[in-house]
Amino acid sequence: MIESLLVANRGEIARRIIRTARRLGVRAIAVHSEADAGLPFVTEADEAVCVGPANPAQSYRNVEAVLAAAKSTGAQAIHPGYGFLSENADFARTVEASGLIWVGPGADAITAMGDKINARNLMAAAGVPVAPGTTDPAADLDAAVAAAAEIGYPVMVKAAAGGGGMGMGVATDEAALRTEYDKVRSFAERMFGDGSVLIERYFPRVRHVEVQILGLADGRVVALGERECSVQRRNQKLVEESPSPAVSPELRERLLAAAVRAGEAVDYRNAGTVECLLVPRDARGDGPDSDEFFFLEMNTRLQVEHPVTELVYGVDLVEEQLRVAAGLAPTFDPDTLAPRGHAIELRINAEDPKRFLPGPGVIRTWVEPTGEGVRVDSGYVEGNTVTPFYDSLMAKLIVSGATRAEAVERARAAVAAFELAGPKNNLPFFAELLENEEFLSGDYDTGIVSRMR
Repeated sequence: MIESLLVANRGEIARRIIRTARRLGVRAIAVHSEADAGLPFVTEADEAVCVGPANPAQSYRNVEAVLAAAKSTGAQAIHPGYGFLSENADFARTVEASGLIWVGPGADAITAMGDKINARNLMAAAGVPVAPGTTDPAADLDAAVAAAAEIGYPVMVKAAAGGGGMGMGVATDEAALRTEYDKVRSFAERMFGDGSVLIERYFPRVRHVEVQILGLADGRVVALGERECSVQRRNQKLVEESPSPAVSPELRERLLAAAVRAGEAVDYRNAGTVECLLVPRDARGDGPDSDEFFFLEMNTRLQVEHPVTELVYGVDLVEEQLRVAAGLAPTFDPDTLAPRGHAIELRINAEDPKRFLPGPGVIRTWVEPTGEGVRVDSGYVEGNTVTPFYDSLMAKLIVSGATRAEAVERARAAVAAFELAGPKNNLPFFAELLENEEFLSGDYDTGIVSRMR
């Protein structure tokens, strides 16, 4: 096993990785910005190094500062968490070139999946279903208009280098396409340094379902079930659950097999997620008489929502990541691993519960719920300040039960028991969602939040 691990991240995910490292006897090293010096992940690490001011470009995304911290502390490996440098192929290569262990997939896999058009083409060649769309970037507006005419409206206009729900627009006709193309291209150039644009068929009613994969040290790729991620605002997830209430045993078999093929196509190692759009047969209007799914993207890192998979499968995905990086076998038998029960994750954000606008501030009260089937992965404690410099995620409330109904009941009780004052927060939204008939039925899609508002 790795002996010392530098966690190149912050907040709840850094704290969560550190927790597993310490359980395994691995020396945990934190890096932090000046703004985060008082957060729990810093004080709970065995050693901590300040890598710069609040601005992420000068701290958490500062490759030279992170590597210098690894060298000065004698770190053997680097875990990037999610966000920041986690899907930066150049950083992964630099880490390994420095003689350190990279706890993540190979740089070539990150590169292959980082461009949406290249990823689509690779997946199609591997037999993974992809939605009708362009195989090359739409070089200009005329090319985009021609592609949309061939694909058929409505279409999604997407930044090829985008991610996290950013850099997307929907066009229902040519006039809208002309507006969205310029908007997405400009945004992509500004945010990602790459203005390449993909045109893809847009399905007005879809579910967002993803599969957790793990590329093992012996070369095998295994799938650890699916997660439903359709409760979203601005194309960004708020709630995840596993298993998906929309996935039948027959569909699950196809979905997991496709995810494994996706991993195998890029010689995937470590943890990753294959994200798909699930189009219900009654929403598609054509094709075979069954629900269909299409490859959306592959996240070449640990996901925010990984705890629901951990609870359903009884594994610690961070431990499995460390074992793969160290060349060790997993703690479980891939041939006999099976899910049990149901788990739901609620992302507790510092944002108002109506418009979901950020609301940072000092945490005056913070009392986490407890009880059977309740887990809280948090990045803060009472007295900390949620600053405006980073993502608004404060904690993840994860509940599990023998059935979905039991998990929902525990989620209701946990939301009611969570005492949080200071920053704005979305707990009232979750209280509303957990009484919503559409959500309770399990028959919901990515439009559920907008219908609630």
